[in-house]
Amino acid sequence: MAGQRPIKFRILELCNSGKWNYEIVQQIQKEYGLKGNFQRDSINFDIIELASGGMLRDVEVKVDEEGIYKKGFLLHKYELTDFGKVRAADACLMYV
Repeated sequence: MAGQRPIKFRILELCNSGKWNYEIVQQIQKEYGLKGNFQRDSINFDIIELASGGMLRDVEVKVDEEGIYKKGFLLHKYELTDFGKVRAADACLMYV
């Protein structure tokens, strides 16, 4: 499904219906064949950049008590904003 599109485009797609950051990271790593903690954290950084740009909004937060992503860190659930939908459409992501 991801093809060779930029990772941030795929993140916007995944957040259309709301997803936790660890779910996005795991799916992107699987689809793009990215392994290791550096790649994991780079994808999470891409998510944070999209949120800081107003394309994603944080709708829920919880502490990672089970070590799903990083034990003791905050997990964020994101969803696409109206601005993010417009920007995605501008980038020809018609399905968002």
